[in-house]
Amino acid sequence: MVSQKVTVKNPSGLHLRPAGILCKEAMKYKSLITFNYSDGTANAKSVLSVLGACVKCGDEIEIFCEGTDEKEALEGLITSIESGLGE
Repeated sequence: MVSQKVTVKNPSGLHLRPAGILCKEAMKYKSLITFNYSDGTANAKSVLSVLGACVKCGDEIEIFCEGTDEKEALEGLITSIESGLGE
């Protein structure tokens, strides 16, 4: 298992469009991908789970990847989040 903390930079946080982009990126990988936020844990492959996390701009989340392609998955998700998830 690998993990890394990242700060969400989107001005409006993880609302529907960025959540969808995050999930689409996570679905590219076989690994189990979750993230911890202030109130719990969310499944990065589920749009509803990501939306339910209510992550705002400036919030720090910790992404966890476990599986055969965990390092690639973590790198891809961190890159997507740091690039603003399409915003």
